[in-house]
Amino acid sequence: MKNKFIYFSAALAVMLFVSCKNEVQNSESESAQKEYLGKEIGTEHDAEIDKLISQMTLEEKVGMLHGNSMFANAGVKRLGIPELKMADGPLGVREEISRDNWAPAGWTNDFATYYPAGGALAATWNSEMAHTFGTSLGEELRARDKDMLLSPAINMVRTPLGGRTYEYMSEDPFLNKKIAVPLIVGLQEKDVMACVKHFAANNQETNRDFVDVQIDERTLREIYLPAFEASVKEAKAYSIMGAYNKFRGEYLCENDYMLNKILRDEWGFKGIVVSDWAAVHSTAKSLKNGLDIEMGTPKPFNEFFLADKLIAAVKSGEVSEKEIDLHVKRILRVLFQVKAMGGGERAKGSIATEAHYQDAYKIAAEAVVLLKNENNALPLKLDGVKSIAVIGNNATKKNALGGFGAGVKTKREITPLEGLKNRLPSSIKINYAEGYLERYDKKNRGNLGNITANGPVTIDELDPAKVQEAVDAAKNSDVAIIFAGSNRDYETEASDRRDLHLPFGQEELIQKVLAVNPKTIVVFVAGAPFQIENISQKSQAVVWSWFNGSEGGNALADVLLGKVNPSGKLPWTMPKQLKDSPAHATNSFPGDKTVNYAEGILIGYRWFDTKNVAPLYPFGYGLSYTTFAFGNAKTDKTSYAQNETISVSVEVKNTGKVDGKEVVQLYTSKSNSKVTRAAQELKGFTKVLVKAGGTETVTIKVPVKELAYYDVAAKKWTIEPGKYTLNVGNSSRDLKFKLDVTIK
Repeated sequence: MKNKFIYFSAALAVMLFVSCKNEVQNSESESAQKEYLGKEIGTEHDAEIDKLISQMTLEEKVGMLHGNSMFANAGVKRLGIPELKMADGPLGVREEISRDNWAPAGWTNDFATYYPAGGALAATWNSEMAHTFGTSLGEELRARDKDMLLSPAINMVRTPLGGRTYEYMSEDPFLNKKIAVPLIVGLQEKDVMACVKHFAANNQETNRDFVDVQIDERTLREIYLPAFEASVKEAKAYSIMGAYNKFRGEYLCENDYMLNKILRDEWGFKGIVVSDWAAVHSTAKSLKNGLDIEMGTPKPFNEFFLADKLIAAVKSGEVSEKEIDLHVKRILRVLFQVKAMGGGERAKGSIATEAHYQDAYKIAAEAVVLLKNENNALPLKLDGVKSIAVIGNNATKKNALGGFGAGVKTKREITPLEGLKNRLPSSIKINYAEGYLERYDKKNRGNLGNITANGPVTIDELDPAKVQEAVDAAKNSDVAIIFAGSNRDYETEASDRRDLHLPFGQEELIQKVLAVNPKTIVVFVAGAPFQIENISQKSQAVVWSWFNGSEGGNALADVLLGKVNPSGKLPWTMPKQLKDSPAHATNSFPGDKTVNYAEGILIGYRWFDTKNVAPLYPFGYGLSYTTFAFGNAKTDKTSYAQNETISVSVEVKNTGKVDGKEVVQLYTSKSNSKVTRAAQELKGFTKVLVKAGGTETVTIKVPVKELAYYDVAAKKWTIEPGKYTLNVGNSSRDLKFKLDVTIK
């Protein structure tokens, strides 16, 4: 997207997620951990497809290779070939857009469920939730008669400033793939194509239309590609979206190395590659180097690179008609795959149903992260409480729409204030004060979609009357809850944030409220880290919520009041200050025309752990209202061959008084390695429900091949023999056991 006319990256995204049938994955069910395997695109309709292609004119074929409306290519009505109908949807199915411009179509039946954003889904650390998310969203797409969801977005969180951190899932490739794969499988089970994006090395909004990303080969393979590779090989994703930026000098929608050599030749991808909107820069080269469909912004559709220019290229002999047929065949195959053609009972849809709102609720409830809870300030004890101050613009802010990314038109978005009103007894008075105003300096706003290092410029002066109202509410209430953080106008596609400071003067407001009421809970609603060390030190309790869907306010209220025991874990590292994060410590963000990923494989917690930098809150961290003890950790053997699987079991005892879920995390280390390695890497996790006083045995299986590094010289994955240490704990910095194994 370039400025407002231009679209914001197909965004979509990450979307969402959904509930999990039985929210638990406990020891037994986990020991046979469900493998999510997608269904390969078949060749059984090839004879029929070849016959169709033989009857098509050149113009009809080319019409299928580019947008013929904002979100569809052209079909061939006389041959029964439908348009391939796409929809944005990082937070749920986007409202219907006009065929030839970005204006809403004005439908009254396109209200949808607003699902928690990608960061929230990853914070559940629950692959069942991801699968539910996929099936629930898939049903909504089918209700809208869509064939493809432009999602999930699985790029790495390289910098906490990223405008799409809320939508992307994690800074860790293993967590990314373990959430992405079941989501894609669930979606495609509903006869909808996932369009996994943005392939690849698309990790900033700043200069995203042209920045040339330089990543060494080992870092590319070990960090930036694993989630995409798993989406292709395990989930069998039916489509991939090419990114805006360049990679090693070549635009990613015409990048032979990425689209042909890696995606198709190495990984065996059989689906279609769709461009991000207006990300195409050539005709013959794009087609030859792996692009199948060009989508874009509102200029006449016949002016696209793969429209009239392509017809001319065929007629001049620059492109062969045989080349055109190859791309048309790929498109027809995926249309048959999702039963848009060829008969067969296609999955039925439903949209904005109570069942889907409950899916969104379950994800939201498991996504909330408890960061601090001194003196058991939470859950709120209501005995003797007559009044609660609810402070902050974020208590009433709605996030389903907003920003430059694709939002969702929904009839239900429960705000935090509404959630508390729904859940608190009527005898308790709520004293609401807005506290801070969401205001932007329009004059100095960054040029969105162009050089966007300078994102939204906020006005951070507090309004004295609003502050006084908030202080009075806090003073005159038994308990105060401040809802602070961010929103989807501030965290948005097409611009990265300028820094990590809390916008709108919130830090000053929070300090003033804490001064008059020490019983103040601080709840952050945001998708990406902020600099909150001072607030964290002075507050009794700190909670992190997200852009958390239609039922977000109810889920948050249930956590604060103890109906739900929090079980979310951070999917990224919360730094104390921006310069502690690797892309900033190495001064390699955002680059200018070129950005060099100087931190290499040391992204996220890998940097913090390897360089001994203390985070404010580490990757994988999150507290509970109960306590857990880990015991009797062991491996099934002490030595493994390279084709075997390591099985690690650990007993998890709930030593507190309430039922709760814990995430057992397994990190691997290799000392004395002949290659540079991170101090540790996540290689397994399991979320388990443990009843108060009870014990569950959790088993985590780690295929030895997960321990491989990418050998650049040999151009292959290599498992280094020798001793490895398996670190078992409940965050990257809270490791309870170290188990040594030998790989032969």
